[in-house]
Amino acid sequence: MNGMARGGRSAPQSATAVQWPHFLAGQHAKPIRVLLVAPNPSIRHVIAQELLDDRRIQLENQANTLREGRRLLMRHEFEVLMVDVCLVDGSGFELIEEARKHRSAPEVIAISAHLDEAQALHAFELGASGYLVQAAWLQSYAQAVLHVVNGGAAVTPTLARRLLGHLNRSRANGTPIQSPTDRAILTERELDVLRLVALGNVGAAIAKQLRISPQTVNVHIKSIYRKLQVHTRAQAVSYATDKGLL
Repeated sequence: MNGMARGGRSAPQSATAVQWPHFLAGQHAKPIRVLLVAPNPSIRHVIAQELLDDRRIQLENQANTLREGRRLLMRHEFEVLMVDVCLVDGSGFELIEEARKHRSAPEVIAISAHLDEAQALHAFELGASGYLVQAAWLQSYAQAVLHVVNGGAAVTPTLARRLLGHLNRSRANGTPIQSPTDRAILTERELDVLRLVALGNVGAAIAKQLRISPQTVNVHIKSIYRKLQVHTRAQAVSYATDKGLL
């Protein structure tokens, strides 16, 4: 799904928008251009509507797959990419990496259905400036866009509190803060695929058990190879076993 979303802003100008300082990015004459990539149509609609209601933001275009997201990156100039980390035909992390190499040097906000600290840390490692949990309260997608383009970060408050808790506990224990492990690098679905591979399942059997297409299984396996820097299923299973992933 791919459709232009320009214009159509009939919502009244908010008090926040009226008071928006002239020196910050996101002015009515030059709104922040956003690309949105999310597989769930309901979630995509909610986010899109919130962005459209803010005159400081222009929803440049939207898509629901990794493939369509890549097309948007090639065809559009934009300041912010909002992307779900779990897409039906691949990982949103791939799009984050590609976006960070884009000629317009955009900011990236990762979106997830789950509060996953490992995923969030991995998104930050790849250069994302935000991580928002879809069902969370006390957050605004529009405000997140404005935060990141003006030098800030956008993190769901509950997740931010958890990350601070880890930081405080590490300091109290006198242990260094560690970067994400190999388990953090792989998504939950990739771990599911890898576990089934380790049990001797082939593509069709994995697809049937996880209720996904064989093509999607292949996408996950290629992603696992790339992340673990291996070339065969046997190497992936061996590496994962040594690292305690399975």
